[in-house]
Amino acid sequence: MWDIGGRKGTAIELQGHNDKVQALSYAQHTRQLISCGGDGGIVVWNMDVERQETPEWLDSDSCQKCDQPFFWNFKQMWDSKKIGLRQHHCRKCGKAVCGKCSSKRSSIPLMGFEFEVRVCDSCHEAITDEERAPTATFHDSKHNIVHVHFDATRGWLLTSGTDKVIKLWDMTPVVS
Repeated sequence: MWDIGGRKGTAIELQGHNDKVQALSYAQHTRQLISCGGDGGIVVWNMDVERQETPEWLDSDSCQKCDQPFFWNFKQMWDSKKIGLRQHHCRKCGKAVCGKCSSKRSSIPLMGFEFEVRVCDSCHEAITDEERAPTATFHDSKHNIVHVHFDATRGWLLTSGTDKVIKLWDMTPVVS
């Protein structure tokens, strides 16, 4: 989701599907985004929360927590006589870290990560239970959705899938 107003360029990632997103609809009156995917999932996102932009991933030749070299940093590996490690990135702060310094996973719904993602150990400790509170609800449509239409006046969601099935959903309990 992009906020291009005023040339801010804020990018917000929403990750809640296990397959490609096939269709989107926005319920303006409730400020909810409905996404449907090839995984059969219908996700209803609360867009009325103050979301955080995902950080840029930082570049480094060594772990930005423990200073262990990454496997491509031959000079530091040679100088320290240590084998290089695989690089990962903390999804909360964006730092380049090794596996030992990012051994934890956490959901960060305000950043769009409804599923658990890799975070560095210090960010894992700093993330509060309130920050882990979901901002989306998940529903199984039991078909691969390729098209969606939301009728806001009735609260109905119409989906069609690759299985040649059309389903009409009463979304009033969810989108209200």
